[in-house]
Formats: sequence, structure tokens, C-alpha cells
Amino acid sequence: MGRWHEITAVARRELRIMRQRPVYFIGSVCVIAFCAIFCLTFFRDGLPEDLPIAVVDNDNSSLSRNFARQLDATQLGKVVKYDTFAQARHDMQSGKVTSIIVIPEGMYRDVQSQRQPQIEYYLNGLYFVGGALAYKDILTMLNLTNGAVQREVLRMKGVNEEQIMGLIQPIQVDTHQIGNVYTNYGYYLTNILLPGFLEMVIIIVLIYSLGMELKYRTSRHLMQVSGGSIRSALLGKLAVFTVLFSAIGLILIVLLYHWMHFPIAGSIWNMFLAIVLMVLASEAVAIFIIGCLPVPRLALSIGALYSVLGFSLAGFTLPVETMPAYIQGLSVAFPLRHYYLFYCHEVIFGSGFAAWWPEVVHLLVFLFLPLSVLKRLKGAYINQNFPIE
Repeated sequence: MGRWHEITAVARRELRIMRQRPVYFIGSVCVIAFCAIFCLTFFRDGLPEDLPIAVVDNDNSSLSRNFARQLDATQLGKVVKYDTFAQARHDMQSGKVTSIIVIPEGMYRDVQSQRQPQIEYYLNGLYFVGGALAYKDILTMLNLTNGAVQREVLRMKGVNEEQIMGLIQPIQVDTHQIGNVYTNYGYYLTNILLPGFLEMVIIIVLIYSLGMELKYRTSRHLMQVSGGSIRSALLGKLAVFTVLFSAIGLILIVLLYHWMHFPIAGSIWNMFLAIVLMVLASEAVAIFIIGCLPVPRLALSIGALYSVLGFSLAGFTLPVETMPAYIQGLSVAFPLRHYYLFYCHEVIFGSGFAAWWPEVVHLLVFLFLPLSVLKRLKGAYINQNFPIE
């Protein structure tokens, strides 16, 4: 039997197994579909809105009331007024409000007398996103209020408007938020979370498929169908899974950048290349793990741990450059890291081939990993001398 016939025989065998075991369909298509629906609906609004901010107004002046109204009018903040700090603190500890602002008594009088009133605010750091956004909103409003007060004082002194703006804001900041103009958390997270979930599914499902041959003692039949060639056995299995996972990856790219209109500075065709390369690299990692440790239970545990670490070391939440040197070196061992760098060059900056070709090389290097474990995996399949539990 020729090599091509051996591969197609294994592929037909794998398709028959997938039809008999719904876990493959549930663990791949259903899981990715759920993750896509969850991410796209959870981050639908882009940014959290109407974060509850407690205001304890001990001054109750026109200035303090105007400050509370302006804070409530922002997109992020929703003012909840309290009579005492104790009540506001109790609600913040119970999670009902994200932050507290305490306006001191006599603030308006101190401003008129050109004294410096002190406004206290407290943030709940347990909720990182809510606390950070509330801090940004509060700080912005405090700076605007401070500028408004200074402007009125300078107007009373007869200073013209041009000089007033020069004194209040001597340096004007022109901000350009490249790749995410709307500060949309959906754009920021979903672009990497969905490929990350796909990488996790690929590694776990492929390890499960290869490990079940050992668990159910069907590996010798697989080798018989493949003509005793471990390469034909793996290529036959990979032919099915590569088509399946590549199709899922391409659908994700079309979903993000065509149907959902996520911003992309480069070409969607280049992102097709990136997702297919990540699929191939993830499959290579799965074969390497099960080849190094042909024990299904332990291999699945290691594959799951490896996949989860990929999210942390990809660099999209915390820059890898700020991590310790040995962690920076470890990050290159994860396909998701190279996909993220490819994404940055193509989607955010639109730099093209000249920028992302090193990531293509890195992803292709992963394809050589299975070569180092072929002999060990073949021995495990034939001898079945590893524990199955």
C-alpha cells in the first residue's frame, strides 16, 4: 500500500471515530462557538458604562453640586449620593459602588478665598478595570473643575482668554490611540482571546485523540492501518484536524474583521496566513507533548497548563518586555505569542511582510518538534507499555 493510500485510510478511520464520539464536535466546534458568542456579546459595548461612583457632598454648594452633575454626565460614571462616608464605605465594601469622592465642607468658600481645598477619593482596587476607569473619570473631572475655577479667578483679574488658556494648560496634549481609537475593550481583548481559545482547543483535542489510542488499546490497529508508519498515522489524523481547525480559524478571522468590522490596518489575507500557521504550530506542540509523555491523563494536564500559560506570556495583557529576562525567553515557546506579534504588525500598524516575516519563521520552527518524538510515540503505540490511566 502506498503512502498516500495509508494516509487516506487513517483519515477515513479518524472521520469514523469522530462520528462515533460526539466529544470531538463538542470540544472543538461547540466550544469555539460558545467562546465567540460570549466574547462578542460580553464586550459588545466596548467599555463599561455608568460605573456607580459614590459622592459624599459635605459642602452642598453650587460648585460641589455642579461637579457632581458633570461627573454624572460622563459616559463612564453614574453618581450615587450619600449623606455620610460610613454609608458609602459600606456599599463600596459590598461591591455596590466602585469608588467614593468626599467633598469637604467649605470647599466653595476656600476656592473664593484662594485657599486650596482637599478632595478625597477612594478606589476599589479589587475590581481592576472598574477601579481604573473610575479613577480616570474622577481625575479628568477634577482637572476640569480645577481649570474652570482658575479661569473664573483669572477672568476676575482681567486676564484675556488667550493668556488664561496658556496659564491653565501650558502644554496641549494631542492623543492618537493607534489601532483602537474608541478605547474598545472588545477590540483589545477579543482579537487575541479567540485565537487563544482556538490554540487551547487544538492542543487538548489533539492530545485527547492521540492519547485515546493508548487508553482504549487501539493504537496497534492504527499502526496496522497506516502500514506500520507513524508518519502516515500522524499525517492521516492531522489531515482531518488541520482542515477542521483551519476552517474554524478562518471563520474567526472573517467574523472579526469582516462581519464585526473590527479595525484592521493591513490585509485580512495575511491574517488568514497567521491563523493557519498558528493551527499547524499548535498541532505540532500537541504531538510533542503526547510523544514526550504517552500517558493520556498527564499529557492532557500538561497540555491544558501549557495552553493557559500561553495567554499570560503572549503579552497582550502585560508586555513581555517588562517581565524578567528568563520569562521573556520562555515566551517564545508559545505559538500564541508569535501570533500576537504578527497581529500587532499587520492589524494595528499594517506594516506588512517586512515586519511579520520573523514570526512566520518562528511558527514554522514549531513544525519540527514532532520529529524528535516520533520514535518514542511509535514505540508506545506498538508496545503499549505506558499506563493508560
